[in-house]
Amino acid sequence: MRDLIFALMVLALVMVFIVQPVKVEGTSMLPYLHDGERIFVNKLIYYDEYRWAPKIYRGDIVVFWFPEDPSKSYIKRVIGLPGDTVEVRDGRVSVNGRDLDEGYLDPHLNMSHASKSPTYVKPGYYFVMGDNRDNSSDSRIWGLVPKKYIYGRALFRYWPLGAAKVMTRDTHNAGVPPGANYRRGSR
Repeated sequence: MRDLIFALMVLALVMVFIVQPVKVEGTSMLPYLHDGERIFVNKLIYYDEYRWAPKIYRGDIVVFWFPEDPSKSYIKRVIGLPGDTVEVRDGRVSVNGRDLDEGYLDPHLNMSHASKSPTYVKPGYYFVMGDNRDNSSDSRIWGLVPKKYIYGRALFRYWPLGAAKVMTRDTHNAGVPPGANYRRGSR
């Protein structure tokens, strides 16, 4: 009985401070995430002032409080980091003058070739977009996400069981140079 109580206490601490289950609602992250799927998010992102805590990188899928109504939460992919300049030209996204390699997008869900003038990502903020660009409310519409509103990074899809997998960041764009006003540690 003592071991069971101890295990439940450890589980409770992990759920409060390290991981949190989240249900995906909507289709803005298709084809990577589907409506109704359940994932665990890594909440250690909160503690980024410590060296041991994970940072937020371009390509991460993050969960955050919606800036215009913090009672709602959204899940999107990080496109622009603090100091970056993000631009959308004819449906192609460029960061700091370099077009992104977005192999995770489904061309059939991204038929619009809309443009958006360059947006500078202020320190302490992030530019996020859904993978289903034709059906996503994101930074193109309502602006940047403050770091303090980001409460987790996608870690593991656990439902449905047949689609269970560790969720990793897209690293195709790791070589995009930092923005002109980038300062180490501002991420």
